[in-house]
Amino acid sequence: MTPPLAPSEKKSLRANPAKRRGWAKWSVVAITLVAIVAGLVAWRASSASKVEKKPDDDKTFEFARTDIAVVQPQNLGLVIAVSGSVRPVLQAMIKSKVAGEIARLYVREGESVTAGQVLVSLDTADLKARNDAQRAMAAEAKARLDLATKNEANNRALLAKNFISQNAFDSVANSMQIAEANHQSALAQSAITQRALADAQIRAPFAGIISKRAVNVGEKITADALIMQIVDLSKMELEAPVPVGDIPSVKVGQEIALKVDGFSEREFKGKVERINPAAEAGSRSISIFVTLPNADGALKGGMFANGTLAAVGRSAVATLPIASLIEEGGQTFVYALKGGLIERKPVTIGAKNIERGLAEIRSGIEVGTEVVAVKADGLKHGSKAMVASGAVLSPVTPAAAQPGKPDASAAKTPVKS
Repeated sequence: MTPPLAPSEKKSLRANPAKRRGWAKWSVVAITLVAIVAGLVAWRASSASKVEKKPDDDKTFEFARTDIAVVQPQNLGLVIAVSGSVRPVLQAMIKSKVAGEIARLYVREGESVTAGQVLVSLDTADLKARNDAQRAMAAEAKARLDLATKNEANNRALLAKNFISQNAFDSVANSMQIAEANHQSALAQSAITQRALADAQIRAPFAGIISKRAVNVGEKITADALIMQIVDLSKMELEAPVPVGDIPSVKVGQEIALKVDGFSEREFKGKVERINPAAEAGSRSISIFVTLPNADGALKGGMFANGTLAAVGRSAVATLPIASLIEEGGQTFVYALKGGLIERKPVTIGAKNIERGLAEIRSGIEVGTEVVAVKADGLKHGSKAMVASGAVLSPVTPAAAQPGKPDASAAKTPVKS
């Protein structure tokens, strides 16, 4: 601020307008400088206040006893979920063995057939002509063989009386052998044409139902062309993937009840028929094959079925609630409590019981260790933690791990230490 003026100065300013304007200009400049200085002081004070009020990273997470689970050994009671599409155990793609023109079709999709029943007839005019030609050639070869046989017998008699030389007889005998070989070749060719003529009648390889027809009357087909597809619905099969860790608990002959889409109340009984000896690449699962009797033909190929397989009983294993497991970057870990601090511990899990919300812990953490069984925002390795008094949550009945239910306490409010 500008200093106050003396009475003589005020009188001088009134008498001199130019001097009065200069004085006013300097007053404005002085006031502006004072405002700038005051603003800088206020900004520095505000910055210092913000630095002092920086949040405290040293937080303590408070958990209720029901938020904590303990690694405990118990019988997991493993139940393995099984699902997949059912398919007929016996099915075949029927193909033509000979080329020809479709002369007649006897069945359509969905019709039942018996083993050996004629399904398709091909035009046999060309096949019959070839067969007749081969039969004639076989007859000619037989006549030549008969003549060569008689010549051989006559020359044998002449040789015995020394009327011909041994070389002459050997030539006749060789001619008979050639005639016999030609006759056998002609018979083989005749058998081939006879078989082709029989193959013009395409028959069902087994009793079943026609599921697909790929040709129509009048079409010309080549050898090995697809004609029809036949399935036997009396016995169905389900192929289902099972995690590698659960395979030791699955045995051939185990029974399973399956629910099939479209049959709301009916259960289909099956049993484990086979177990694949190798895991599928990239999936870490092994296929099991479940057979289902289907005498009434209710099941059709492609229907989706699902059920649960009660695994063979095992001894007690270390378990934790599934809700306590965290997966990140391909690794599974838990947050353990030790000495008032949070420790991140990678673990290896085994079988799971989804219904009970439990998982087997194979390695990475000791039995009796307390772990956080709920999700808490901001939780990390080294964080401080405190647990309220009360009963420790048992993994036998994990309240926070029931499928389909939200966590009892999704995130606890951290308390400053």
